[in-house]
Amino acid sequence: MNTEMPKTFFITTAIDYTNSPPHVGHAYEKVLADVIAHYHRLKGEKVFFLTGVDQHGQKVQQSAAKAGIPPAEFVKDITQKFIELWKKLDVTYDEWAETTSDRHKKVVQGILQRLFDAGQIYKDKQAGYYSIRQEQFLTDKERGPEGEFGPEWGQIEFREEENYYFKLSDHKKWLLDYLEKRHDAVIPDFRQTELRNAVEKLSGDLCISRPKSRLDWGIELPFDKDFVNYVWFDALTNYISFAGYDPSQSDIRHQPSNFLDKWPALQIIGKDILVPAHGIYWLIMLHAIGFPDEQMPQLLVHGWWNLGGAKMSKSAGNIIDPFVLIDKYSPDALRYYLMSDIATGQDADFSEERLVERYNADLANNLGNLVDRALNMVHRYCEGSLRKPHESWKLPGGNGYKQLVDEYTAATVAVRPDVVIERSLYLASVFNGFIEAQSPWNLAKSSKREDRELLEDLLYDCAESLRILATLVSPVLPKAAHRLFDQLNWKMELSGKEKRFSLADAEWGRLPDGHVVGKPVPLFPRIEVDEGV
Repeated sequence: MNTEMPKTFFITTAIDYTNSPPHVGHAYEKVLADVIAHYHRLKGEKVFFLTGVDQHGQKVQQSAAKAGIPPAEFVKDITQKFIELWKKLDVTYDEWAETTSDRHKKVVQGILQRLFDAGQIYKDKQAGYYSIRQEQFLTDKERGPEGEFGPEWGQIEFREEENYYFKLSDHKKWLLDYLEKRHDAVIPDFRQTELRNAVEKLSGDLCISRPKSRLDWGIELPFDKDFVNYVWFDALTNYISFAGYDPSQSDIRHQPSNFLDKWPALQIIGKDILVPAHGIYWLIMLHAIGFPDEQMPQLLVHGWWNLGGAKMSKSAGNIIDPFVLIDKYSPDALRYYLMSDIATGQDADFSEERLVERYNADLANNLGNLVDRALNMVHRYCEGSLRKPHESWKLPGGNGYKQLVDEYTAATVAVRPDVVIERSLYLASVFNGFIEAQSPWNLAKSSKREDRELLEDLLYDCAESLRILATLVSPVLPKAAHRLFDQLNWKMELSGKEKRFSLADAEWGRLPDGHVVGKPVPLFPRIEVDEGV
């Protein structure tokens, strides 16, 4: 008999750089991760959701100096803004990563010492062009066709200094072989092709230190106190340091059980940090410290939210503030729009007008309208009590609601959450159509017994559809799903708790005969905007 316990589903996002406050792109990534985490909990799986902030680096030190405050104080203020945003957006993570924590420093320094002792890190002098924005030396392959460095590198200056280097190029063949063998190492698949092409061009090693003479805001190298660790080598390690990794154990089989229970992870990152940071540096770092191929994380790479076709950025001055959107419209409206109006892996143009249109059409006029009219009619025509019919209505498509739930379960939530939403709200539109077609207000006027039974059957089926719908939309709209269950007077003892929702309960006929529903309260009040806005 197999007594092995199921592993915890481990999902993590790129940690946010605390050089500037959050924008709507940050919100998208975290909501996407939160939806995936909710979905796996809905299926009955244990989930460990890690997110946090990257607080070290030259840019942070420079921004703090410009603001006239110490770096530790500067990152504390920015970190708090991220924490407040996730709370406002109902993002529920299990562990919070801050790269200034002692716990993280211990793991980073332990890994560095092991690599140094193994001869994977060496000291050398380098002279060349340095990108201040990206905090790295550039090579000729970063030059454009006219020999220039592109604007993505920001300010460039010539530098000559001594540093420590990690033997990145020694692992090139391994990485190419790994990407050849594992076809879902990166999703969507076109991003894996992009990564493979980048690895084939890989040459040279990675500078993993900065002299304290010009940067002291970082983790000190354990083997040379005059240097601090390069920010990427530090930040990437958070994915294992906050999951319980022990740097003293080189054999992964001897890692603590709480780490082995979680790892490997699904890591959600933006397309701009696939190459080279996550796809090359991170995978090679893990390989170098003893992680076998089957313990490599899977990388889910999403696109950007653009504004007028251009990427949102602080330097471009086209940032959309998510706090303003939440206060103006609601967390539900922003979560729904971010998940429904973009296909994961692709870019999309952010439109506040589109946010309002999607919310009003899909949530207020469709789902919200069904809740209001169905529960009102149960109270008006049946004194709030449901009669369970002998046979359920059949939805269009033969298998009805069962087919709908099967499609929802089979949909790849990570890649197409918009499809999951569509499958869910289809049920609401079907029952809004049923109500119009069957005209329960006319059935209620009839004195015929069969019309009365037809009315009670229809109202039961509407209420039951709402119960299943609340379950299906709960990953995207967790607070709204609780409000819907509250109005149905369903599982009230678990109100506000995530275990209230289970995909196993999305089975038709669970509402018992004689169940009394609550009175409706507007679930999604329409957003009214001034003409022309």
